[in-house]
Amino acid sequence: MEHQQQSSNAPTGFRVHAPLVDSVSCYCKVDSGLKTVAEARKFVPGSKLCIRPDINPNAHKSKNLRRERTRVQLPLLPGLPDDLAIACLIRVPRAEHRKLRLVCKRWYRLLAGNFFYSLRKSLGMAEEWVYVIKRDRDGKISWNAFDPVYQLWQPLPPVPREYSEALGFGCAVLSGCHLYLFGGKDPLRGSMRRVIFYSARTNKWHRAPDMLRKRHFFGSCVINNCLYVAGGECEGIQRTLRSAEVYDPNKNRWSFISDMSTAMVPFIGVVYDGKWFLKGLGSHREVMSEAYEPETNSWTPVSDGMVAGWRNPSISLNGLLYALDCRDGCKLRVYDGATDSWNKFIDSKLHLGSSHALEAAALVPLNGKLCIVRNNMSISLVDVSSPDKHVESNPHLWENIAGKGHFRTLVTNIWSSIAGRGGLKSHIVHCQVLQA
Repeated sequence: MEHQQQSSNAPTGFRVHAPLVDSVSCYCKVDSGLKTVAEARKFVPGSKLCIRPDINPNAHKSKNLRRERTRVQLPLLPGLPDDLAIACLIRVPRAEHRKLRLVCKRWYRLLAGNFFYSLRKSLGMAEEWVYVIKRDRDGKISWNAFDPVYQLWQPLPPVPREYSEALGFGCAVLSGCHLYLFGGKDPLRGSMRRVIFYSARTNKWHRAPDMLRKRHFFGSCVINNCLYVAGGECEGIQRTLRSAEVYDPNKNRWSFISDMSTAMVPFIGVVYDGKWFLKGLGSHREVMSEAYEPETNSWTPVSDGMVAGWRNPSISLNGLLYALDCRDGCKLRVYDGATDSWNKFIDSKLHLGSSHALEAAALVPLNGKLCIVRNNMSISLVDVSSPDKHVESNPHLWENIAGKGHFRTLVTNIWSSIAGRGGLKSHIVHCQVLQA
């Protein structure tokens, strides 16, 4: 009784919990859609939720750590409760987040967790950056991120070694903030099943489950936040592939889907009207096209006007299908389902030329507009919300962005074209948009 009385009268003022951000909190509860595990200290799509989210696995490793747990945590911002401090920090521009992580351990843990960026996304404060993966003149893979707010190219961690010289690999975005690289052909080891992903929230690379089949130069797309791959090539007797598979990040595993009607090496693909359209070369190098419908798990050969007039790059945005109509990407076409034909949509009235450096390599959505990215890393934004307006009287409809300190001048472009005629030319391999 005496012992119990002493325990009940023990002071409790030493145990003060932070209102929102605790160094051992599990953020799985905050964003269950991504199924993240805080103990791993990295985002692993598809992992199970924490069984014991309130227990720190390292809590009993040292006496110093136990003492630290009993102390009162310093506030995120002196003089403010943590909820108000977080309301301030989530408004800091994304370009400054690297600096925020260096301020103190609590800020680092806050920005390393899922809660911070989930809150930015739910409040409409998440920023979209353009990520460009490029093959340089020496065959090496490099990449850069363009911040449209500051119009600057931001530094990124190097691409992992297995993809530093890979050919024919796929690239896709899941959950809005994870950029996946998968498959491809290593110059020494041949076709790969490897899958890695970069998190725009942690600015780090991570591993994901390997694909079920080795393949390179294949088609890929994302439907309902699931990653689909189909066709391609692989060394061996069956060089051109018919097989297809899907990766579900919630289950964190790959599964085979129905095989394509015939083997194909796709060179263009797009998701439109709930279907995945692919166009490529068959086993005998004949041009062919197919459409995959996820609901029925079936492939169907197609040869309508959409596929016949389909050119790359192309994109589906707000229910409409767009494609570029000239090499420098200064003309846009739109597909009309009623007439099964492609129609002229908008012309920038300012054409750059048809050189390799100025060739349009990608068409991606950026903040509700169409973003055209060229091999020389120049970018144009096209507002497609008002097709009845003319560019001459509304110059904001077609806006050319000039990044500071990165774009080459016209003279430099001409010189690089002359110097590169006898060798490899740098070009964009993939382009994606990530949110954080």
